[in-house]
Amino acid sequence: MHTKARIVVLAGLAATAAAIPVALFAFGEGDGESYRGSVPPAGISAPDFALRDVEGELVRMDDLRGRVVLVTFLDAQCQDACPLIASHLADGLGRLTDEERAEVVALGISVDPDEDTPAAVRAFLARHGAEDALRYLVAPKRELRSVWEDFQISASADTGIDDLHSAPVRIFDRDGVWVTTLHAGADLTPQNLVHDVRLALES
Repeated sequence: MHTKARIVVLAGLAATAAAIPVALFAFGEGDGESYRGSVPPAGISAPDFALRDVEGELVRMDDLRGRVVLVTFLDAQCQDACPLIASHLADGLGRLTDEERAEVVALGISVDPDEDTPAAVRAFLARHGAEDALRYLVAPKRELRSVWEDFQISASADTGIDDLHSAPVRIFDRDGVWVTTLHAGADLTPQNLVHDVRLALES
């Protein structure tokens, strides 16, 4: 991507982020007991949804209660945040013990269903080593729109630009309560992911 185009995309992402009410986020204090991502107000539960992953298996959010769930939003054609998210999730989840990993589910919800074909999604996951880390959920746009709205995210299907969409990594505890959010290019690192997932597992 040309420098000028990338500046436009990054500016658009900043504008999208700025549109989220500042009151939603209160940062942890940085000690061993605080989340390293941004912390939302207490008591916000994950919206329920039922979507199929790229292999055709149905995933229902309410069925995942009892496990820690990571939810992010991906475009397999994205060249900016999505590759970082996929690779950091794969790296971070790979650092958990087998017992911990069995208690964690990572979901990537498509924001570009017209272009996120099974072949495109599988190639994206393979390219970033995330085949065993992420369940990539795809559905027709009419089904996904209500999910995007419930999570209050901007989709590249609407912006028309693969790199221009919301891309938070939200972590929900065993009760389905949103406890923290990590952001690509800021606080999303494999180390921070492991720290926050383990804290959510203990909560």
